[in-house]
Amino acid sequence: MSHSGSCLCGAVAYTLTGPLRPSVACHCFQCRKTSGHYVSATQVSSDQLNITRDDTLRWYQSSPKAKRGFCHMCGASLFWEHADDNCAVSVMSGTIDGITTSHHIFTAFKGDYYDIESGVPQRED
Repeated sequence: MSHSGSCLCGAVAYTLTGPLRPSVACHCFQCRKTSGHYVSATQVSSDQLNITRDDTLRWYQSSPKAKRGFCHMCGASLFWEHADDNCAVSVMSGTIDGITTSHHIFTAFKGDYYDIESGVPQRED
């Protein structure tokens, strides 16, 4: 099983192999700030991620415990990696061809300008 993905301008591209964790929507402060809304991401082991083009890929240390990969040309948010876990990478679902969200987390921090659709599991923390 393989999935492909990229940033908006195509300067960063990747493939994912093997099974993907169901995509989770995170409403935490950092995810909202980095995307302008909430982030929906799957997660793979680092050996399942093959970056095939990284011309404009940059990493931002968003906290002492996390860094975020993005395209410095088009601004697309692509990856999230925990500093203590170099074995897993979260991949922003919107950059993958054909992925949907399974549940929402950190909903206590969601913006007041939107509602979460009913029927999708939610967790406040």
